[in-house]
Amino acid sequence: MEPIPFDEGRLVTATAGRDRKRRFVVIGIPEEGYVLMADGDTRRLDHPKKKKTKHLRPSPVKMDDLALLREERRLKDSDIRAFLTAQGFDREQPLCKED
Repeated sequence: MEPIPFDEGRLVTATAGRDRKRRFVVIGIPEEGYVLMADGDTRRLDHPKKKKTKHLRPSPVKMDDLALLREERRLKDSDIRAFLTAQGFDREQPLCKED
């Protein structure tokens, strides 16, 4: 079985840090081993979170229209929130470390 790649639009779950267990969408790859991610709520598109890929678990789910919306400059935080809600991840995500 091949590992799931970290590409733009990929749904990821943080496995470390204060945002552990939260879901994000990868919106960019600035350098090898890092991604920029946003959730449209606490991490918006104008201030994405840069995180090491070793602290993330990728999901097979992908936001396919992300590249098209970015190209047309129509991508909004509400688009990301709507995608996460459609996948069953609403704002009930933990906002800090919870065990």
